[in-house]
Amino acid sequence: MSDTPAQGKQRAAFGRILLCIDSTEDRANAAALVSALADAGSSVRIVGLLENARAMIPHAPLGFFNLSAAHAQLRRGVEASVSRAQVCLKNAGIDADAQMADLFEDGGDAAHALTRAAQAWGADLVVLGARQHLSVLRWTERASREAPGLARCSMLVLPQRRAYDLTTRPRRLLCAMDGSLASLESLRAGIRIASPGAHVRVIYVLDRSARGSEAVSHGSLQDAFFEEGQAALTRARTAFAQSWGAQDFTFDTALVRTEEAGDDVAHAIVREAARWSADAILMGTHGQRGVARWMLGTVSGRVTELTEVPLLLSRRRPIELNRAA
Repeated sequence: MSDTPAQGKQRAAFGRILLCIDSTEDRANAAALVSALADAGSSVRIVGLLENARAMIPHAPLGFFNLSAAHAQLRRGVEASVSRAQVCLKNAGIDADAQMADLFEDGGDAAHALTRAAQAWGADLVVLGARQHLSVLRWTERASREAPGLARCSMLVLPQRRAYDLTTRPRRLLCAMDGSLASLESLRAGIRIASPGAHVRVIYVLDRSARGSEAVSHGSLQDAFFEEGQAALTRARTAFAQSWGAQDFTFDTALVRTEEAGDDVAHAIVREAARWSADAILMGTHGQRGVARWMLGTVSGRVTELTEVPLLLSRRRPIELNRAA
């Protein structure tokens, strides 16, 4: 189902982009994408995440473990990554300042450290060059679900397996819609990172593996999902037409179905992204789908783990921001 969008408002890029990196090359390379996302009015800040050496090697023999030396080595690695990121951004004409989030000296964990950094600076986009490991997934879950400092902040998670071009904005964006305000916000946020002329596809996944109960038959449940999906896609078309720069993009919608057994919504989203050759996935973090809640720790968290393209996670905006949009 394809639409020709009406004239919309001028698109606004993200104004304050916070790039979170550690000593890994994946995170340093995320600067290349940030340079593509930033425009002349954007500010970029780099947060070097220095993890606690004791927590990273919890079972090291205390008698043979020099904690200070390990911390110093980790710091050198993070500082080198920050320096590489700054050079990359500088080459693109972007002067980025930097700060360290030292979990060894300051205590706490990555979720709270990065939340404090984002809140204090007023970031509206946080970019994580994420390896596929539990600490990043836990940060993604906790920061987007619990931290009030990120209530107005989207997160762009870059997977370890880079099946995409780091130097350009995405041109084929797949938005997984569930009818919630958070998923509608992910659509708006996706437009802000998309390349001019990009193709935006919104899908609603019909979970055919969901089973009914004595009170609700499987057929009735599927009919309800279908009606809910049609309504969600209608709301998405309306939201898109009213978004910044909608006239610059191609837009369509589709219903996608899971297999009847041995499948789930997260795999269906990732499978559709690969089939359609998407170079970014857009999702809300606090959606609901009928009787089953679409929580970050389930569908969105699982997509974060499975995806091979960048994943943009957005939360529902405060009411006053929705009125101003």
